[in-house]
Amino acid sequence: MLASASSAAIVGIDAVDITIEVHVANGLPQWTLVGLAATAVKESRDRVSAALANSGFTVPPRRITVSLSPGDLPKAGTAFDLPIALAVLAASGQLNAECLRGLRVVGELGLDGSVRPVRGALAIARHAARCHDVLVMPSHNAAEVACVRNVKALIAESLRELVDVLRAGEVHAQVRSASELVSLVQSRSASARSPLLASRHDAEQPDMSDVVGQDNALRAIEIAAAGAHNVLLIGPPGAGKTMLARRLPGVLPPLENDEALEVLAVHSVAGLLGAGVTHAVRPFRAPHHSVSAAGLVGGGSIPRPGEVSLAHLGVLFLDELSLFPRHVLECLRQPLEDGHVTLARAATSLRFPARFMLVAATNPCPCGYAGDPERGCNCSQADLDRHRSRLSGPLADRIDLHVPVRRVPPASLDAMPRGASSATLAERIANARERQRQRYLRTSAVSSVVRPDTNASVSSRLLLATAALNSEARALLVTAADRLHLSARGYHRVLRVARTIADLDEAPGVLADHVAEALRYRALEAESPGPAAPNTPRAGGVQ
Repeated sequence: MLASASSAAIVGIDAVDITIEVHVANGLPQWTLVGLAATAVKESRDRVSAALANSGFTVPPRRITVSLSPGDLPKAGTAFDLPIALAVLAASGQLNAECLRGLRVVGELGLDGSVRPVRGALAIARHAARCHDVLVMPSHNAAEVACVRNVKALIAESLRELVDVLRAGEVHAQVRSASELVSLVQSRSASARSPLLASRHDAEQPDMSDVVGQDNALRAIEIAAAGAHNVLLIGPPGAGKTMLARRLPGVLPPLENDEALEVLAVHSVAGLLGAGVTHAVRPFRAPHHSVSAAGLVGGGSIPRPGEVSLAHLGVLFLDELSLFPRHVLECLRQPLEDGHVTLARAATSLRFPARFMLVAATNPCPCGYAGDPERGCNCSQADLDRHRSRLSGPLADRIDLHVPVRRVPPASLDAMPRGASSATLAERIANARERQRQRYLRTSAVSSVVRPDTNASVSSRLLLATAALNSEARALLVTAADRLHLSARGYHRVLRVARTIADLDEAPGVLADHVAEALRYRALEAESPGPAAPNTPRAGGVQ
């Protein structure tokens, strides 16, 4: 007898249709599973057999063939356990096959028949809603599924319970809407919030007012946050580089609903959403310098999103940049330019979003004290060359702001005034971002790759059309670009930063003062490439 059930597989951060067909025929007891199944999928026959037996059902002592179609699409994960079990019951006459119509089923089975959570439930829920199917899912995934407003879901605690509901014809009575799922999640977890509630300020979020004596660096961080620019912090140990970076998420605007869905979808595919997580905040990812290329940009035998995608619409912080292998850092070129990562494999090609702010921190030299007026640098020329070579010119060219962070003497910390609070900075940054959003919404030229809602993400053509440079600002920019030997990318990067400074000043156009301030943050191009004394900052690469 033949029966089928509908399920879904994750491709990138989206879901695609999977049809599970089961044929039970006479012959020696044997399971055959076809359809480019990975190891975890092939092992489902043992989990399904044990779950059926322990749930009080009969495992047919016959030849069972399970086909996952389309047959040329690789399948991975454990989400096919539950639909395979239902299709086996239908094919063996223990369940009416008509009961499975209109259902899209996902779930891993425990040996006792319990239904366990799966990765990518949010993406599958969005796909089920588009197809107008009822999603049968584990209760553990209810929080992320509740984020899809028009979803219809049936919670499955165990295989036995689900089959009883199907046999009784009570599917429609048990189907829950997104709002009902929210109530269920909140009743189970007192700490759960409403779906897609993105809080800008958290009681435990460190505040920018903790930073003392770094007015120039704070100004650069404000500019970077206002325009979503990449920033490199260069300074001696203990100057406050990490402190500044970790407070950056607290001044960024909250996520919009569609942005929050993108962030949750990436983390859902990566399996990082907990049972009570129903809200999204801007991510902050800080991988260790030992991270591999696959860990940074994604990959693996079963491709998963890397740190650049997990930082989507948030901050990717690379502390001690000079310790990262150069070949790993070079992997950042494409996502910084395109806003996404494409992973090509022999059987398929996957695309993960990767629009993030890169914040990197490094010492000026291996010992950390080059250019310090009070402590001498003991690094040799070879040490300095190796240190500089970790960051290539093309990658440095993609970083908009190069910011020196000076050491603050401990004796002066108590005497110096504190900087602006995160709430004050967040208000100014939100106003600047709204000016950018409104300006680019009024234009007809829209990038097909990256949504143009910030000065960092807008296309060069649209930037030039809307920058509104006056003649003095344009002359200064052209002259500086010629003297500093800026590339075309570097020229546009300076213009992007100048446009952000103008937005912070609420100026309709870019003035010469805005260009001059933006040029201050291209210090790596401004310094001489010739030999330097041991206590002098070197030019180019990592400083």
